[in-house]
Amino acid sequence: MRVLVTGGAGYIGSVVSEQLVDDGHDVVVYDNLSKGHRDAVVEGARFVEGDLLDAELLRRTLDSNRVEAVIHMAAFSLVGESVEAPAKYYHNNVVAGLVLLDTMRECGVKRIVFSSTAATYGEPESQPIFESAPTSPTNPYGESKLTFEKAMHWYEQAYGIRYASLRYFNAAGASENCGEDHDPETHIIPITLQVATGKRSHVEIYGDDYPTADGTCVRDYIHVIDLARAHILALDVLDKRSAIYNLGCGGDGYSVREVIDTARQVTGKEIPVRMGPRRAGDPAVLIASSDKIKSELGWQPQFQDLGVIIESAWKWMNK
Repeated sequence: MRVLVTGGAGYIGSVVSEQLVDDGHDVVVYDNLSKGHRDAVVEGARFVEGDLLDAELLRRTLDSNRVEAVIHMAAFSLVGESVEAPAKYYHNNVVAGLVLLDTMRECGVKRIVFSSTAATYGEPESQPIFESAPTSPTNPYGESKLTFEKAMHWYEQAYGIRYASLRYFNAAGASENCGEDHDPETHIIPITLQVATGKRSHVEIYGDDYPTADGTCVRDYIHVIDLARAHILALDVLDKRSAIYNLGCGGDGYSVREVIDTARQVTGKEIPVRMGPRRAGDPAVLIASSDKIKSELGWQPQFQDLGVIIESAWKWMNK
């Protein structure tokens, strides 16, 4: 298939592109490099440096490459920043997304896989989270993603553009050639590994008095290759219908202390920690269920173990 990957120079987008190329698909990466990196564009993919708001360039890209489907991964994704700058998030995650949908409609592209977020659920009352749970985002980031999901629903009704929306919490790990490189870095696994390399002095733990086994927050972590495989699998369902799927680690999640302890084992480093107060709005546990995508599409994560996830990130970071 001829696939356009928006945000394909970013962390998850580069691995999705890598997996698509490995599968024999014809891949075009479209990225404005505001968050991504030019050297993260995988070999075998064509690269177009452009913004989604540039409708004319986007139209030329879709037409000249005879694109058949889009995997949309271009979004801002920092929860705290979204609270401080909601306009930035609505402009990029909603307005630019609508330009993409309109351009797809004009060019006759009828399939889109959307890399969404489990932040659309807000703070669910029960765990794990199923697709039937109410959506009630607690920040502009989650709200902007949900707004775009709603737009895709109505675009399907009116224009026949089918969509698959994948909701998940924390991508982690690396492939051999593609890994996580954010500035600033906000994710616990790369932060912990940066302490192991000496780039940071310590890991901050935000609260150790939660109602969990060790008092620290429990979260879902999915290996980025497993995540990429789910996005590619979702392309297949679009021949028949639209769908929404949650993606989770398939177990009980991992606590902050478990992440740090596992990183110590993988790296052989001490990794000092410092206790801090709870962050406002941090639920004790956030885990998504993957039952639906497993039963309907046969998705089977291959790298679920936390040690495997962290080891892959450590190898990439050292490389």
